Amino acid sequence: MNFRRRHKEGAEVSTESLNDIMFFLLLFFLIVSTLVNPNIIKLTLPSSKQGTSMQNKPKVVVEAGKDAQFTVNGRSFPFSALEQAVSLELNRTGEKMIVLKIDNGLTVQDLVDVLQIGDKLGVKMVLKTKSPTMK
Repeated sequence: MNFRRRHKEGAEVSTESLNDIMFFLLLFFLIVSTLVNPNIIKLTLPSSKQGTSMQNKPKVVVEAGKDAQFTVNGRSFPFSALEQAVSLELNRTGEKMIVLKIDNGLTVQDLVDVLQIGDKLGVKMVLKTKSPTMK
């Protein structure tokens, strides 16, 4: 009789893919926790107590086109006379706000120069941009 013990194979747990499984579980719980409560990120949006429309107000529109061609309410001016033209137009309309349209081909320095004129005159300036749907 052969009473020798047989060499048995031990039970093994493969941990090679454990990192991948943990990563997917973490990703799953992050996504699910965001979907359960989408208001986790507190976002404070601006609000207005009174609604005023700018549609009927007279506007002072300053446009800066290519090659630094400046127009104030449709009339062209060189940059050296822009401050005086804007000041006269503001006095004529009584408005304390300028709508500024700048061509995207101009430099940031051109924009800053026009903004400095508005700051010197003490008026608010609104930068009007083109939306992708506008032509």
